[in-house]
Amino acid sequence: MLCSVRAGLAGSRPSPSGRIPITHQSCLWSRQLLTSRPSTRISNNGVAVMVTNVLRRGSSSIHTFKAKAKGKEESNPGFPPQNQDEQPGKEYLMDPLPIFSNPNYKASNKLQGKVALVTGGDSGIGRAVCCSFAKEGATVAFTYVEGVEDIDAKNTLEIINDSKTSEAGDPIAIPTDVRFEKNCKDVVDKVVEKYGRIDVLVNNAAVQYETYSLDDITDERLERLFRTNIFSHFFLTRYAVKHMKEGSSIINTTSAVAFTGSTKLLDYASTKGAIVAFTKGLATYLVDKGIRVNGVAPGPVWTPLEAASLNDEDLAEYGSQVPMNRAAQPVEIAPSYVFLASEDASYFTGQILHPDGGGISGF
Repeated sequence: MLCSVRAGLAGSRPSPSGRIPITHQSCLWSRQLLTSRPSTRISNNGVAVMVTNVLRRGSSSIHTFKAKAKGKEESNPGFPPQNQDEQPGKEYLMDPLPIFSNPNYKASNKLQGKVALVTGGDSGIGRAVCCSFAKEGATVAFTYVEGVEDIDAKNTLEIINDSKTSEAGDPIAIPTDVRFEKNCKDVVDKVVEKYGRIDVLVNNAAVQYETYSLDDITDERLERLFRTNIFSHFFLTRYAVKHMKEGSSIINTTSAVAFTGSTKLLDYASTKGAIVAFTKGLATYLVDKGIRVNGVAPGPVWTPLEAASLNDEDLAEYGSQVPMNRAAQPVEIAPSYVFLASEDASYFTGQILHPDGGGISGF
C-alpha cells in the first residue's frame, strides 16, 4: 500500500506510526477562489507571514458534479467538496489524503552524502520529494509557513526521520516567508551553518488562485504570487550558489500551464512561465561552474494547492483533462526530482521534465 499521513483532526485515531493506507478511491478533486483576504501574522521567532482567507464559488451538490463529469466518474473518481479557508493549504485536512510514499520503492543511494534544501517541503510535491530524497541517502532541510503549516511540517519531519538512511544527518524544518530576500538568505545561512554546504536546491514553494475576472487579480494578489512563486527562486538561488560546488543541482517546480496558458489560473500560469525562462537562462549562466539547473512541469497533481484553491465542480473533474484521465499523486512526481538531483542526470541541464499524464504539457 502507498502511504499518507493524517494528524491533528478531531476524533481521528491514527496508527502508532501516524500513517494510514490509501485505497483506489484516494484520487482527486479541486476548488476555486473568488477573492482573497490577506492578513499578516507575526510568528514566535519574529518572522512576518501572510495567510490569505479565500471565498469560493461553486458549492452546488455532489449530484450536480456527477452529472457534469462527462460520464467519467467511474474511471476518474475525482475529489469530494472540501473547504480550506486560507492559503497555503493544509495536507492533513485533505480528503482523501495525498500519497507521498511507495513502500515498494527500491532506493539505491543515488543521493548519498548530499545536502538538499526543499522550499515548501512540508506538503504536496515537496513532502514527496523530501521523503524520496531521504530514502536515497540525502540530508534534508525544508521550509514551511509557521502558524499555518505547523502540523504538516511536524508530520514531514517524522516522515523524513523514518525514511532516511543511517548515514544522513538529522532533517530540519525552517519556518519562513520566502517572498522576501532577507528571509531566503536566512534560510540558506541556517542550512549552511548546520550542514556546511548545499548540494541540491529545490525551488518548490507556490500559491495559486483561480480567476473569474481580471478584476480578481488585484495588485496585492499579483505581488504575492510573483514574490512566492518566482522572486523566491531568484533570492534563494542567489545565496545558495555561493555554497554549491561542481556537481550540484538546482531543480525548479514549474507547471504544464506554463506551456499552455490558463484562463482560470492566469497569474499563476504567468509565474510558472517565468520559472521556465529562469531555469533555461540560469542553466547557461551556471554551466561553467558545473552546477546543473533543470525543472519539473507536472500536470494535475493532488496537493494542498488544489484543495485550497479550486471550486467543487473543478475538484469533481480534476485530472480528467489528460489522457490518463486522472490526477497524479505526489509520489508519482517525486522520481523526476530524484533523477535530476542524482548523477544519473549528469548530462541534463536547462531541461524540463513533464510528468503530466500524457498531456505533453498540452492539457
